[in-house]
Amino acid sequence: MRVKNGWFLLITVFFISCGGIKTAQIWTDRPEFALYGEYFNNIQNKYKVTVRYYENPAEELEKTKDRPDIIVGSWLKNASTKTYFKSLDSLFGKRKISRETFYPRLVGIGRIDRRQYLLPVSFNIHALIFSKDREHDLSNSFTINFDEIKELSQKYNIVTRGAYTQMGFSPHWNNDFLFTAAVISGASFREAVPLSWDSAALDRSMDFIYNWTHEINTNNQMEEDFTFKYFFEPPEKLVQSGRILFSYMDSRDIFTLSEDSRNNLDFRWINEKNMVPVNEDMVLMGIPKKAKSQGAARAFIRWFFQTESQRMLIEYSRAQRININVFGICGGFSALSPVTEQIFPRYYPELLGRMPPSENFMPPNILPGNWASIKERIVLPYLRDRARSKNADEIYPLERRLSDWMRLNR
Repeated sequence: MRVKNGWFLLITVFFISCGGIKTAQIWTDRPEFALYGEYFNNIQNKYKVTVRYYENPAEELEKTKDRPDIIVGSWLKNASTKTYFKSLDSLFGKRKISRETFYPRLVGIGRIDRRQYLLPVSFNIHALIFSKDREHDLSNSFTINFDEIKELSQKYNIVTRGAYTQMGFSPHWNNDFLFTAAVISGASFREAVPLSWDSAALDRSMDFIYNWTHEINTNNQMEEDFTFKYFFEPPEKLVQSGRILFSYMDSRDIFTLSEDSRNNLDFRWINEKNMVPVNEDMVLMGIPKKAKSQGAARAFIRWFFQTESQRMLIEYSRAQRININVFGICGGFSALSPVTEQIFPRYYPELLGRMPPSENFMPPNILPGNWASIKERIVLPYLRDRARSKNADEIYPLERRLSDWMRLNR
């Protein structure tokens, strides 16, 4: 089976021939776990794991009576979490997993009624990239806010014969930037039946984007003409050539750029109102109820959430050249702060002293299991339309878009 990042994952990657060895089965949407399972199997002989890939393991859990011993993936935290997962509280303690090694606001995502049902594995945050020769123009060494983006972008703009030939930044170049602006403004998308949000905050955020375009880049048409004319190259190339000043990316995309590109680029994390939004697809891990090999599952989890284990996994990934396509641990920053802040800079020197304060991390809300589809097909198209409209009444409402989609996808 071909999966993301251009490499292969077998449905079951390890076959256990030695009798008596306790084996845990992992279901995951993260192909990197094939490598992690292989490494775990090679360094000890008491327990083994097998790995099975599913595009949406949480959805698979609801559809079948089969139960894996561990699930790793996005979208595990929802209204069904307590129904399907066991408490992991017994995994914490002396000579076990240290709660203190996790980023506090991230480990809190997996708690329900003061019990820990899921553990955070990895996460990503949002940034703007720019050419290294512009770094002295920025006021902060590791973050940037919307006001500074607007100010620097306006100064960078050049209009020749009525058209932009150089543009600092447009919020419309990346739909996820629009979503980030909505999140920071308090739109608060969250699980309901199937989704709820703060309509007033959402309107404010898209009014802000509409005004941004008209204050900084003249109007939507001027932005669109510039985009049509010049965006035949990847954004990082446009930044390097000087055609644009900033491009929006998340952390996993920055650190899987080619080494040549990264050598010519710098970045700043988006930090607005002392909030650094965490991507909604952060990876979580849990043990389903009725797991058949809980001893092996717990052994693997205890091993995986050790700082030294993750250091060895990063090193092993580099030796296998997986790190070319996959950033860090499971495609993101490790949820273990010592790994991200002390070990990552050995392999990604640009990160040395560059992580934002952890208290600024803004974890995602609880979202429905089909959030990825809802976001891609409903929310982002709405934001794109709304950000180009001065009046919300001019476009088809988000509520009706969602109900139409729900009716067609029952």
